[in-house]
Amino acid sequence: MNRPTTGHPAWCERATLYEMNVRQLTPEGTLQAAARRLSFLRAMGIDAVWLMPVQPIGERDRKGTMGSCYSVRDYCAVNPEFGTLADFDAFVAESHRLGMRVVLDWVADHTARDARWLAERPADWYERDAADEPLVPWDWSDTAKLDYANRAVWEGQFEAMRFWAESHAVDGFRCDMAMLMPPDFWHETARRLRALRPELFLLAEAEEPWLFDHGTFDACYGWELFHLLEDVARQRVRVTAVRAWLESDRTRYPQEAIRLLFTSNHDENAWNGTARARMGAAAEIMTLFTFVAPGCMPLIYTGQEVGYDHSFAFFERDPIPEALYVPDATTELYRKLCRMRRLNPALAAGDAGGSWVEIRNNAEDCLMILVRERGRNCVVAIMNLSPYTIHADYRTGIYAGPYSDALSGERVEWPGHVECDMEGWSYRVLCSGADEEDADDE
Repeated sequence: MNRPTTGHPAWCERATLYEMNVRQLTPEGTLQAAARRLSFLRAMGIDAVWLMPVQPIGERDRKGTMGSCYSVRDYCAVNPEFGTLADFDAFVAESHRLGMRVVLDWVADHTARDARWLAERPADWYERDAADEPLVPWDWSDTAKLDYANRAVWEGQFEAMRFWAESHAVDGFRCDMAMLMPPDFWHETARRLRALRPELFLLAEAEEPWLFDHGTFDACYGWELFHLLEDVARQRVRVTAVRAWLESDRTRYPQEAIRLLFTSNHDENAWNGTARARMGAAAEIMTLFTFVAPGCMPLIYTGQEVGYDHSFAFFERDPIPEALYVPDATTELYRKLCRMRRLNPALAAGDAGGSWVEIRNNAEDCLMILVRERGRNCVVAIMNLSPYTIHADYRTGIYAGPYSDALSGERVEWPGHVECDMEGWSYRVLCSGADEEDADDE
């Protein structure tokens, strides 16, 4: 498959991404067990699975009992805790059979302090301190920082990524702390990888605009918007701050740039608590926002799909109990949101999503009425992003008319003038002109 005119693999435009913590997803904590969860995720509407690093973990200065999966000992092997390379290939094959892509976490900035490269490569592959020991980046005391002044490191990284993309069929990479490597490294590596796999998807855990130079990355993190949503949930700021961000974002990145948006991920969950703990009663509407925000791709983190309100231990086994991995109201909400995103071209990420406007109203420090349009498709998200009951008053203008409620399926007529009370953190999403035929793969 060739890359489409938008510059992205076609599958990612309306995709929902799932971050899989293999260690904690199942009681077994293996790739074989994780593969048995894939049908559940696909039925919910997941389009791609981002696997946290699956490689062997370093033992020197290991944190906790099990260590951090971001302390990679061997780039081209599988952590025995998770299984074998054959188990990995079987996981990818099952994902592909179900119609899902696999995105592999890639840690390019550093390795474990007992990594194979430390023994097998020249000393100048690593930055070194006065005692000639590999430098420790930040406070990651179980890691050793690679030296990107050495072009041989660039080649080593490319060959390791090529191993997974060409020989083990991964569909993309989530690039950890991508802003720490030289921009030219990513530009060159992305070009070379896509010469082998034109449809490869690249996601940067960073949000610098240069990430999109030369079409290098497809997507970056939406950290700033995520933190604004959290601040709104805690009422540190009002929705006016989100509105200002959306307006400034129109010119910050190239139009095709995708931002990953979330209410949780492995960092937030482990170090700052669950989405419910951080966002309280606003967690549900903020989840909705990740699915309707212009330019964004939504992310669901391990456990959220079954409403598991738990902060995982990062360096230990702390799995979801088998008895609790059952569908609940949160599962159903995600299923509806994933379906809504798939059926509505207007909600596509990047430039594929078309235009957006806001409908002005009488309570703009609380109420956001976001309209997304593409062709004949129109999606209206009416969101009281505050804890207060408000009396909403607004005119819909050219957007008045017949719609379907995206979550209930109810047919409604949206009048030219709306006056109604809205409870705190309440919302409604209306759709017209959806592509119902796109539901056939659910």
